[in-house]
Amino acid sequence: MLKKVILFIAVVALLIGFGLIAAVFVAPTGFAVEREIVINKPREEVFAYARMLKNQNEWGPWFKKEPTMKQEFRGTDGEAGFVSSWKAETQGVGEQEIMKIVENERIETQLRFSEPFESKANTHMTFESVGEGQTRVKWGMSGDAPRPMNVMLLFLNVNNAIGKDYDEGLANLKQILESK
Repeated sequence: MLKKVILFIAVVALLIGFGLIAAVFVAPTGFAVEREIVINKPREEVFAYARMLKNQNEWGPWFKKEPTMKQEFRGTDGEAGFVSSWKAETQGVGEQEIMKIVENERIETQLRFSEPFESKANTHMTFESVGEGQTRVKWGMSGDAPRPMNVMLLFLNVNNAIGKDYDEGLANLKQILESK
């Protein structure tokens, strides 16, 4: 009887092991999230405010979740090469760098996290005039999860998790800009 129990446990362990190995090769290795909103302000005004990373403390959802986070800034805000770094208990440790700006059209940044684990992601914001005094803002993020970390993408719905924060941030951005 003991032999059968041990054999059963060994077979189950092997099946779980093979299942995990298969999941590593089946799970996606990349993710992408994008949300959008229309703001009743001209594109130039929306872009001028959004390009300043320090303004994210006002409209982004993360500073509101942990307003005691320690922040440091390097470079000229609103210009390529500017870096905003943070250290926070719930938001981890990382930095965001402006990589590219296309005036009144697009801002590209890179997020680099060192805690709770190392990762990178690319973000973008695009600005499109959609009517007189109206701007469509799209905010997106994409990244890669190297194997075997990609298995987490099977259990974590990145689109919902990050998308919820992006929806909140865009709503805050709209409220701030439209109240000016």
